[in-house]
Amino acid sequence: MRRAAVAIAAGAMAVSLAACGSAKESGDSADSTGSAKKGDDIKVGLLLPENATARYEKFDRPLIEDKVKELTNGKGEVVYANAKQDASTQNQQVDTMVTNKVDVLIVDAVDSKAIAGSVKKAKDAGIPVVAYDRLAEGPIDAYTSFDNETVGKTQGEALLKALGDKAKDGQIVMMNGSSTDPNAAQFKKGAHSVLDGKVKIGREYDTKEWKPENANSNMEGAISALGKDKIVGVYSANDGMAGGIITALKAAGIADIPVTGQDAELAGVQRIVTGEQYMSVYKPYPQEANVAAEMAVALAQGKSLDSIAKDKVDSPTTKAIPSVLVPVVSLTKDNIKDTVIKDGIYTVSEICTGKYKAACDKIGLN
Repeated sequence: MRRAAVAIAAGAMAVSLAACGSAKESGDSADSTGSAKKGDDIKVGLLLPENATARYEKFDRPLIEDKVKELTNGKGEVVYANAKQDASTQNQQVDTMVTNKVDVLIVDAVDSKAIAGSVKKAKDAGIPVVAYDRLAEGPIDAYTSFDNETVGKTQGEALLKALGDKAKDGQIVMMNGSSTDPNAAQFKKGAHSVLDGKVKIGREYDTKEWKPENANSNMEGAISALGKDKIVGVYSANDGMAGGIITALKAAGIADIPVTGQDAELAGVQRIVTGEQYMSVYKPYPQEANVAAEMAVALAQGKSLDSIAKDKVDSPTTKAIPSVLVPVVSLTKDNIKDTVIKDGIYTVSEICTGKYKAACDKIGLN
């Protein structure tokens, strides 16, 4: 899997790498961060939010580590820490990175507001910060993620397509992500822009810490409140929660209703193969990880982001942050081959293990 991820990282990026290997291009330079110009011998701090979601350890971390090595001729070092969904722990990890004098930080915030003070500490120490996947507050120097409202719209559109005429008569349950995650609010906004007025939302939840067990408990409450015959579909903001939701649906004897997801986790893809889950949102992690590494290396070396980041994004605390937003794909059983298999995320043998083989054969995945 690591070899596949490295191969993707080498080939999937559409964003120019010129800025990372060239001299400073304009007056709008990363020198303004206070970071001294350095060569390839840099230290990149990487802080990821949790390890319950498979993507962070399996894709994001190794992809970023490999790209930093590639961009620094093998001389750059990535210092890694995972907060395990604890905002206080992550703040302490930033403090440690500052003490250890990393040259740049890549931070995927557990809590976008709670991290702001630590971001300022890093900035005051002359350490630029790249917000990764979630737009952290504080004086961020660069940001890369996916177009999060588009993610929600993609999920909502897929759910409406799966519901067809049932959207007129039944009710859906919306299982949004954690209220501390700014991405969750954007997913929700995008989904509502599609679903509102097209289908009745019987119950809606912001799921604490994105945990599948919390989604399971919420779903049980929704079934009890609405009645199992009234629910025609479920908007789930990601695959992990979809697993908890589907467990609750099965326990209540509810089958054959569409459930959405996000992240194209292996378990989610396998549920899509069997029809238990309708779709997921495939987010090309290699592109996002490569951009983060490019930004980090450029900032550490005192170079401009002009040729990397063509967009600007505002956070609640910082305006016009240089940004790259990576497009996403709606993943269903019809395009598994053309997405996660084609891109080397999974092999057919990884997806189509014993109990999934018959379902794989049925959809031509062999």
